[in-house]
Amino acid sequence: MRVFITGASGWIGSALTHDLVAHGHDVVGLARSASSAQRIRSAGGEAVLGDMADHALIVEQATLADATAHLAFALDFDAFDETIDNEVALLDMLGKALAGSGKALFAASGTPTTPRGTATEDDALAPGGPAGARARTAAAVLALADRGIRAGLVRMPRTVHGVGDRNGLVAALVQFDRQLGAAVYVGDGSNRWPAVHVGDAARLFRRALESAPAGSVLHAVAEEGVPMRAVAESISRQTGMPAQPVDATTLGVFGALLGGDQPASSARTRALLGWEPTGPTLLEDLDAGHYTQTG
Repeated sequence: MRVFITGASGWIGSALTHDLVAHGHDVVGLARSASSAQRIRSAGGEAVLGDMADHALIVEQATLADATAHLAFALDFDAFDETIDNEVALLDMLGKALAGSGKALFAASGTPTTPRGTATEDDALAPGGPAGARARTAAAVLALADRGIRAGLVRMPRTVHGVGDRNGLVAALVQFDRQLGAAVYVGDGSNRWPAVHVGDAARLFRRALESAPAGSVLHAVAEEGVPMRAVAESISRQTGMPAQPVDATTLGVFGALLGGDQPASSARTRALLGWEPTGPTLLEDLDAGHYTQTG
């Protein structure tokens, strides 16, 4: 199978490229720079230079491919609406080009929060919050399933962890803790973040591209919810900083993220695709020092 990936040089995209190549698939990745192209080639894929504004190029590559994985996203809150508008317009063009083909198109999204507690694959993304506009992208992807495209979502938990992660939320949390001089949590620290190892996330994404039905909403969740006090205590053990509560209102947007409770289940995903996570847990990666080594 020939697979086209946007964001192929990123954290999840690189792992997905490795996994696809290891399972006999050909990968073409969209690269914004020569260094990104080299990362794609190092993972075993072929690179084409361009970015998310190059709609004609992306449509061309998706048409040539048997399956498309959409992982690219620039998190710029100052231009968030424009980024979403661009994504939705691109997805409409892809829908027109791929209509009736039965080709796969799966996009990365995020697990939702729900007042009922643990979110499932049936729960929709809420349009509110700082990143809520991405619900528009999710809806646009699922709408492609009505146009004869095997389209769906692979929703990632808040933490996609592993060796080499330097830009994810856990890495940001460790850096934030270093600035504060303490490994912090909100309240009693019982609020939870769902988590998955990057290798397990990539393996689920590959299975989605290979065989998930049109309209699938999949959860790449290995751990339904890791208590944030346990995360802080692990960081404390590795760094020697004290683990202590903090007032979330003094931390801005990061305070809301740190104090949020967002458990999520992947039971239906596992039953549908036979996916079982095998990678290290979040605390195992933290305890191994992957996020606290300074060398």
